[in-house]
Amino acid sequence: MSAVHSGVTAWHAYMESGCDAELLSAQIADDAVFHSPVVHSPQEGKAKVMLYLLSAAKVLGNDSFSYVREIVDGNDALLEFTCEIDGIKINGIDLIRFDDAGKIKDFKVMIRPLKAVNKLWEMMAGQLQAAQA
Repeated sequence: MSAVHSGVTAWHAYMESGCDAELLSAQIADDAVFHSPVVHSPQEGKAKVMLYLLSAAKVLGNDSFSYVREIVDGNDALLEFTCEIDGIKINGIDLIRFDDAGKIKDFKVMIRPLKAVNKLWEMMAGQLQAAQA
């Protein structure tokens, strides 16, 4: 199994675990970068990437969340997902670059439609404030 395929498998295991922080920590490279759909600047370093991914899991990780398409090319994986929050149907992608050891090096989230982005911004702000308190 290639590093990217083992990385994708580990990511799915994390998502299915109920978003176990220890499982996530084992998957994130120390110099990882997170690109949020609602924050202007990239968030650099394992601690910040963990903060954003754990917060996103609390916001998006409800019973309606599911991955509906997966594309793997080289060290990159694109995972398309759908979910619903407060009656808003969300469609998005996780674009993940893995290093040669299968650890997450770069994680970019894109969301549509605009109504979903606005809702996500509102909910993520609350999660991040709570996590940093």
